[in-house]
Amino acid sequence: MQYDQNVQYLSFAFLQIIKTAGPILAIALAIGLIIGLIQAATSIQEMTLSFVPKLFVVLGAMAILAPYTLTSLTDYFYFIFEEISSKGY
Repeated sequence: MQYDQNVQYLSFAFLQIIKTAGPILAIALAIGLIIGLIQAATSIQEMTLSFVPKLFVVLGAMAILAPYTLTSLTDYFYFIFEEISSKGY
């Protein structure tokens, strides 16, 4: 196996991580920012006020994005297992 091919597999794995976790993390960041702005505007500094809505929104986003995530990971693992089987290891 060549060095360039290893780097290509590693970059493909990192891209897959970003594609899988990125949307959920972006949603968590956006809802945290919105709740933080509301808390700063109203001077309410309750910790559960920021945690509970973010928890429900992230769980909802995970439920909505589950088909995309599973399809993406299935395609990635299919590619990896095909590459392993083609190498004959």
